[in-house]
Amino acid sequence: MGKNRNKEISTALFKRIEPLLPAVKPCAKGGRPRLSDERALNGILFVLRTGTPWEHLPQELGFGSGMTCWRRLRDWQAAGVWHRLHLALLAELRGAGKLDFSRASIDGASVASPGARTRGQPDRPGQAWQQAPHHHRPPGHPLIFCVTGANRHDSVVFEELIDALPAVRGKPGRPRHWPDKLHADKGYDYARCRAHLKRRGICDRIARKGVERNDRLGRHRWVVERTHAWLAAFGKLRTRFERRIDIHLALLSLACSVICVRNLERFC
Repeated sequence: MGKNRNKEISTALFKRIEPLLPAVKPCAKGGRPRLSDERALNGILFVLRTGTPWEHLPQELGFGSGMTCWRRLRDWQAAGVWHRLHLALLAELRGAGKLDFSRASIDGASVASPGARTRGQPDRPGQAWQQAPHHHRPPGHPLIFCVTGANRHDSVVFEELIDALPAVRGKPGRPRHWPDKLHADKGYDYARCRAHLKRRGICDRIARKGVERNDRLGRHRWVVERTHAWLAAFGKLRTRFERRIDIHLALLSLACSVICVRNLERFC
């Protein structure tokens, strides 16, 4: 059952990603045949799900070399394929009536990052921090995300993250950009955060320090916590082993796309 479902998800993703892939000129010098894009995507998804090191990707699975899959992931990230795939899936969700903008939630989550100091990463040793606004209505689809150091406060990139929210198509008329309301915890309880939402026409639902009780904050924000749990279920994201930020962002984009396609199609 699990293998069949993973195969169906891979097929559904490749059907949508194939038109977005950059054209590749055939090599005039000959050599070994190029690994097909579908097999490369299957190899990338296997590494993302299991957390297997790229160099240990089992050859008997038929996904090709792990480093070939890594290079394909890198090249498609440079071409903007993963971001466009995520936007296309959000548009499909909105067109299917599974994505509205009445409410959204924002929160951050820390993940382990071994050896971050020696790699020159901006986060403190052993930590990384990723924040993402999520579509509020269950099941909670991730809209956008960013990665910062774990020693930075939640609100540091608040304005940047809100402005990065995508304009989602999928229905006649203008694309929808801003949610009507945004829920956040007390880590975002600052006047500048509220003022920025007001300038964007978003009604703030930010918990106030010393006023709201902690046990009531989950009433509208539980979906963002569950989506963080979904992201943590991907072995390659549970602990950040990728040294390069572009590779980590590519894996995050792909994980968000997998979450979207799971809720878009019915699988056995």
